[in-house]
This record gives sequence, structure tokens and C-alpha cells, in this order.
Amino acid sequence: MADTKEVAVRIDDKGRITLPRSMRKALGVKAGDTLFFKYDPQSNQLRIALAVSPFDVLAEEAVKEYKEGRTRTIEEYAKEKDIRLDVE
Repeated sequence: MADTKEVAVRIDDKGRITLPRSMRKALGVKAGDTLFFKYDPQSNQLRIALAVSPFDVLAEEAVKEYKEGRTRTIEEYAKEKDIRLDVE
């Protein structure tokens, strides 16, 4: 994380907090992003992490493979895995 390790924030009357710009930048979050909050009662600590969709990760990897010319057709994949596609 950036050099901002600790900041004080206030909770408004609706329970909202504002993450300071330095923290948003360090976490790589922007307006509209979803965050996971995990509370550990033993240490009384709250952990925050950016929620990442596994579909976004898969799509990024698929685009990367396509650009590198490493994509295969479904027929090629089936042949490699010894899967029959002509099953009735």
C-alpha cells in the first residue's frame, strides 16, 4: 500500500464513511466499485479489499490469450481432452 498506513475517518449519521483519496488510490478503487469488509472479532480489526468479479478476471485472460494467438476452437479443445462432441 502507499505510504498512507493509518488515517482517521468519521462516521456520518447514516453510518457512512469516506475513504480518503490516498487510501482509495492505494487500494485502486473508484466511485461505483464494490468492496468487501471482513471483521475479525478476536483482533477487533476490519479488513477491506476490492471485490473482483471472477468473470472479469477470466475475460481479461481470454482477451490476453486471443491477442497472443493462443486460442483454440471448441473442436480442438475437445480433441485435446478426448471429448466426443458428436454424442446423440
